[in-house]
Amino acid sequence: MTQAQTSPAAAGTASAQVITLADASTDPLLTFVLQQLDDDQAQEVVTIDLEGKSSIADHMVIASGRSTRQVAAMAQKLAEKIKQAGFGPVKLEGLPAADWVLLDAGDVVVHLFRPEVRSFYNLERMWAFGDAPPVAGRA
Repeated sequence: MTQAQTSPAAAGTASAQVITLADASTDPLLTFVLQQLDDDQAQEVVTIDLEGKSSIADHMVIASGRSTRQVAAMAQKLAEKIKQAGFGPVKLEGLPAADWVLLDAGDVVVHLFRPEVRSFYNLERMWAFGDAPPVAGRA
């Protein structure tokens, strides 16, 4: 799995992080999402633990695709696979343009970006409260 490397700014500080499939085993939906993104060759996959930070979800997954076509295909396939696996329906936003697609799967929210759009919005830094490093490929 191609992933951005992150580390906390200070010991004990929660930040954006890469969660391997083994670490995600406590949440079956998160494990499923990470596996599907890996299968679809998503780039720079980062997971942010939102428990205790927000009531919108337990986990946020941020990933990049190489083009709008790949982002759209990953989003549609992931939404379909989540529903088929019995995790319930998924809400999709941003699919027509596919620069930034949001998938709301309940406990896991997935943001899929084109690299330029991802570096512009820099959600990792926003949700990690400034502890995340810049996205790879940025100056």
